Amino acid sequence: MDREQLAAFDQVAREASFTRAAIALGLGQPAVSARIRALEDQVGGALFTRGRRVALTALGESLLPYARRALEVLAEGLEAARLAQVGQRGRVRLGTLGSVAGGLVGPALGAFVRAHPEVECLVRAGDHERIVALLLDGLVDLGIVTWPCTEAAAAELQDVLRFHEPVLLVARPGHPVTARPDLCADELVRLGRPMFRLRWWQAPHPLLTRLAEQAGTPVEIPMETARALALEGAGVGFFVRTYVEEDLARGALVEVAVRDLPRIHRDTALVRRRRGGPLSPAAAALVEQLRRQAAALGVLEGAPGRLSAARRRQRAPPARRRGRR
Repeated sequence: MDREQLAAFDQVAREASFTRAAIALGLGQPAVSARIRALEDQVGGALFTRGRRVALTALGESLLPYARRALEVLAEGLEAARLAQVGQRGRVRLGTLGSVAGGLVGPALGAFVRAHPEVECLVRAGDHERIVALLLDGLVDLGIVTWPCTEAAAAELQDVLRFHEPVLLVARPGHPVTARPDLCADELVRLGRPMFRLRWWQAPHPLLTRLAEQAGTPVEIPMETARALALEGAGVGFFVRTYVEEDLARGALVEVAVRDLPRIHRDTALVRRRRGGPLSPAAAALVEQLRRQAAALGVLEGAPGRLSAARRRQRAPPARRRGRR
């Protein structure tokens, strides 16, 4: 049986007339009668009594609720398919580094969910190796990983967006390292105890590892714990800016410039599998929200974006920045 047969059956039952059903369906009466006969052949008996008045038989009454349910499900499926074509239905699966889950992914996903409330979203956070594994296993469609990736994984992955963000030394206001107007690396080693050793890259940064070891009290802990300790004034550490963006904006943490250290950056990318097929409209819409958020934060590679409050402080002259503290 097909949808046209079920639709004819439903309409004849509603109208109690083959003629009126044909008019409602925009068909000739012979076409409606042919569809009903074909359906009756499949169910093995008459669905209507024919005569001066058309009425459902017992077989027709038992089939009608299921026929209508089938028509409703088909209509829902067609509508879902239509909405999926314009990105209003479907599913998006994203894997992300924990370090960008809040500052970059959170606001972008919030905007996406408000604009696409019917799209199912699955977001998994983890370290670089976990996100790459999720991508290669097909468990997520998009992933944010450190970039460039290892050669073996890079052969299977294609970057969609690239992000370039500074890694900042931050501390709680009033910490000894914030009181030095022209802090140097030797003073950081002496005053910045304990110093957190954090892995924002695929491997620990050699310069930051050496500083932590010279400080004599390196503390290797998860980034969430390090941020909490920094907010309590119980240590200092180098954090990617998006991870502490809100803390810097409200003054809970301050950036500390070290005059004889080179600027340090962390590169990441939104990637997908090369052989994953075209992105769904919903996934493409999420990519666009991530692009906008990254541009607003000033971390989208190749786009200046809008400078955040923390970014403006970063570019301010050292004397002026110290005065604000």
